[in-house]
Amino acid sequence: MITFYPGPSKVYPEVGQYLQEAFESGVISANHRSAAFMEMLAETISNLKLKLDVPADYEVYFVSSATECWEIIAQSLISVPSLHIYNGAFGEKWMEYTQKITSGASSFYFDHNALPELPFASKLSGSELICLTHNETSNGTALPASFLESLRSESDNLIAVDATSSMAGVELPWESADIWYASVQKCFGLPAGMGVLILSPRAVERAIELGERKHYNSLLFIRENFLKNQTPFTPNILGIYLLNRIMQQVKPIDEVAEQTALRSREWYQFLTKYRYPLVVTNEAARSETVIAVAGTREKTAQIKEAAKKAGIVLGNGYGTQKDTSFRIANFPAISSQEIATLQQFLVSVAGK
Repeated sequence: MITFYPGPSKVYPEVGQYLQEAFESGVISANHRSAAFMEMLAETISNLKLKLDVPADYEVYFVSSATECWEIIAQSLISVPSLHIYNGAFGEKWMEYTQKITSGASSFYFDHNALPELPFASKLSGSELICLTHNETSNGTALPASFLESLRSESDNLIAVDATSSMAGVELPWESADIWYASVQKCFGLPAGMGVLILSPRAVERAIELGERKHYNSLLFIRENFLKNQTPFTPNILGIYLLNRIMQQVKPIDEVAEQTALRSREWYQFLTKYRYPLVVTNEAARSETVIAVAGTREKTAQIKEAAKKAGIVLGNGYGTQKDTSFRIANFPAISSQEIATLQQFLVSVAGK
């Protein structure tokens, strides 16, 4: 099956070889306090920062998932109500999860065919954390870098960004936010089971100021261990090994992002040409990595079933659009030949 599911999605073909290498090297059986593991962890972080162009003074940690990052942020970086700006299901879930832990998260909802207005920024308290979803996997929207840059220029607040389905696929304006996180089963082209959490010096200062140490995954406890090239708990050693090998393999993010943008333009042109309705009609709000196609319940079900019979897995719709849309991953690990195969299939069923 050729999969275009937007996570877990296709892994790079080389992952099979890297799995065998990991087994033969013995590192996946190494103690996570050992010199071999510590060297690998340091190398992985170095390669990730190099290939994704992460600022030198930003710190990188590995956790279990992007969802765990919701918990870490709520526990260790929020002291007063946070503000969650979202237009889709995952941004809303982040807000709801934070409410359960802090009892104070507030929301700012905007339509998926619009971009959020900025005037609210001047009304925030100086300690309020602003939480944004950079790329909303559920509906195929994205916030342009210009929005994040404008928000940063108008506000001194810490800014946290969910980049789960965009990190490692597009260039991110790192210095426009303080907390970034993602999971590896999307643009990183890896099996599920690990999250990447990236913090600016300002976010580290806030964590130290709050001093939260009540949990096994308290941010300060995580940080203290990573500063020693260790982890506070037995980590996903195999996931770290595979991430290191993929970071060695992939091109610098500016080159990867150029390909992502080109493929995205071609996808939207193709879908428009063959009269496939798009969930996001506002071009300025469209994602480059997750493309959402609208349709009636019946038509959507027919296309997905026909695709399955043709050996192609399309992403289901999500949330309120679960049955009236399907999603196409435009992640770096997907080959041009696979894209061509899907487009040939969509031409064959167009108008039927």
